[in-house]
Amino acid sequence: MLLSNFTVIALFEQLGETLRQLIGLPVPGPVIGMALLWMALISHGELPEGFDSTADGILRYLPILFVPAGVGAMGHFETLRAQWPAIAAAIIGSSVVAVAVTAATMLALDRWQQSRRKLHERDRFSSGMGGVQ
Repeated sequence: MLLSNFTVIALFEQLGETLRQLIGLPVPGPVIGMALLWMALISHGELPEGFDSTADGILRYLPILFVPAGVGAMGHFETLRAQWPAIAAAIIGSSVVAVAVTAATMLALDRWQQSRRKLHERDRFSSGMGGVQ
């Protein structure tokens, strides 16, 4: 089960990379593959058996992937030292924007969900199904 689930994940990653190259999207292939996998899982309606444990197994080793990036960054130490104020501003600024956009999205979704709940309750009560029969 683990191998078949891992194969599905790897195939979606490869599909995303292939689409990126064919269409020329400015988004990394694995991100496209992840979005396609997400849409496939949503349309399936439930998580296939063992899929969560496969994903957990992959995520357990995720920190190892940061080692080459760190080593690569040290290869550009002089550039980093010269440009650190701009890099720090970009990291802090993008983090603030990401938090603000996430908060605004959550507030909008919460308002939307509450309005749908109120509409559903109003429809339920107006149709005579308000609990009194």
